[in-house]
Amino acid sequence: MKVPYLPLAVLLLLSSASFAQKDVIRLESCSNASMQHQVDSLKVLYSNDGFTLLKEASVAMQSEYELPVIVPLTEGSWYQFVFVGDYSSKLYEVRMYDWDEKMVVYQKKQWGDVDGNIISYSYIPKFSEYHMMKPVQVNKQKKNVCGYVMLFKKAAPAPRSSNTK
Repeated sequence: MKVPYLPLAVLLLLSSASFAQKDVIRLESCSNASMQHQVDSLKVLYSNDGFTLLKEASVAMQSEYELPVIVPLTEGSWYQFVFVGDYSSKLYEVRMYDWDEKMVVYQKKQWGDVDGNIISYSYIPKFSEYHMMKPVQVNKQKKNVCGYVMLFKKAAPAPRSSNTK
């Protein structure tokens, strides 16, 4: 007697799963020529300082909404995090949290600052764990803005050879 309801229950479950997928936030890349010029210059700068680019992404952002970026960091390694925001935005902020959700970095820039649309900071984690960076930018003219995030790691120095005989 319960068998006729089984196909109905399965159908209901599948249809609810398809509706739930519409609420998924997907990252989309964006393109901005002036921002790309800044990004290329920063890559050269940090590369010349001995950093290796680990991750990078251009991302479409919404004004006034944080963009969570989760990355695994290794204890004692030297990292450089860079966020480049849309040049027309008025405010840029980045917060970074450790695995215990403790804020370990906070930086804020405004449009009038010399390097206002770029936030860059060094960080050496005390523990090997995931960290979350949350960049945000405020733009009063545009709701959808472009952002670019990069994570660099300082290359380990070459081991010294010992010539003991």
